[in-house]
Amino acid sequence: MLTNKNIVIGVSGGIAVYKVLDVVSRLKKLNANINVIMTKAALEFVKPLSFQSLSQNYVVTDMFSEPKTWDVEHISIAQKADLFLIAPATANIIGKIANGIADDMLSTTVMATRAPVLIAPAMNTNMYNNPIVQRNIANLRELGYKFIDPASGRLACGDYGLGKLASPEDIVENIIGVFDNRLKKSLGGKKILVTAGPTQEPIDPVRYITNHSSGKMGYAIARAARDRGAEVTLVSGVTNLKKPIGVKVVDIVTTEDMYAEVFNYFDEADIIIKAAAVADYKPKDVAENKIKKSDSNFSIELSRNPDILLELGKVKGDKILIGFAAETNDLLKNAKIKINKKNLDFIVANNISEKGAGFKGDTNIISIIDSLGSIKKYDKMKKEEIAEIILDKVYDLIKLKE
Repeated sequence: MLTNKNIVIGVSGGIAVYKVLDVVSRLKKLNANINVIMTKAALEFVKPLSFQSLSQNYVVTDMFSEPKTWDVEHISIAQKADLFLIAPATANIIGKIANGIADDMLSTTVMATRAPVLIAPAMNTNMYNNPIVQRNIANLRELGYKFIDPASGRLACGDYGLGKLASPEDIVENIIGVFDNRLKKSLGGKKILVTAGPTQEPIDPVRYITNHSSGKMGYAIARAARDRGAEVTLVSGVTNLKKPIGVKVVDIVTTEDMYAEVFNYFDEADIIIKAAAVADYKPKDVAENKIKKSDSNFSIELSRNPDILLELGKVKGDKILIGFAAETNDLLKNAKIKINKKNLDFIVANNISEKGAGFKGDTNIISIIDSLGSIKKYDKMKKEEIAEIILDKVYDLIKLKE
């Protein structure tokens, strides 16, 4: 994904410096080439050797140190960059860039680069909200600099509020987004509704019926659709997954909750991808208090939940509707029945009993069956890769309808 991309990372002085080590490690695993520039203040938190070991390139720390090459160093690094990341970005370095000050290697190199610049602020919440800092950020945004907004939480100084450096996962995700221009355009202007995760049906205030869905497939689809330029709404059951940046996430619990929210957003959607694993049945009666254990057996009478996908198929019109089939036997037979009964454009089928397929894991083994009965089987791959395959097929359908 980032193979042979040259990413320059400017590290300024803040306690969040240690998180940037993780960013470098993640980018190297994606085959990016990393050069790190550290300010004098950054050296007070982490030694250059740490970044050098992870990036496998020497670290620049002093504009007047003996050069490692015969090039004018700040110019050569600036020209080499495909992307320039500043993390953590203190109020000081943001102010320098905003006001054209170039008095160290980092600020000088930023001034000399023509590459996209991503800035990830990290500072005390009162500093971040200071009108001077906010003015500097606004000015830089207007000039085309991109920002990775900080997170809220407990800061190193003990305060609570906005100012924490974005997580390494978010920073890397933003970097990938900058490079993925082809994908950014392919679904531009489309509104996509994705469902993900399990639903939970309460038995009493303590217990509920659910399934093993982790939501990973639906979340991967939502992120990939966002990266292709779509406006994405993700209706999600209860998961442990981080909400994707730039995606509207609607949290639900029960199947009836999901039914209501799906139809709430249905009219405005061009494409609906129903990746959630909903509970087909729910307890007919929910106990108001915790059901106490006794010496006798206990049974629960179940009633049928609404079939969300079936109801969507009845009213889909010109919309693209995609379903999933998780089976343990007769995979293709059951999937074909489902695609016809529920009026789907295509269905993504997988046998959850196969090793490397199904719930919770990061991989899956799928077959895609279209409305004409054509079947294409895929070997085991990451769910992120499957998301791209699904959206490629969606794109093809859009072109056929145009």
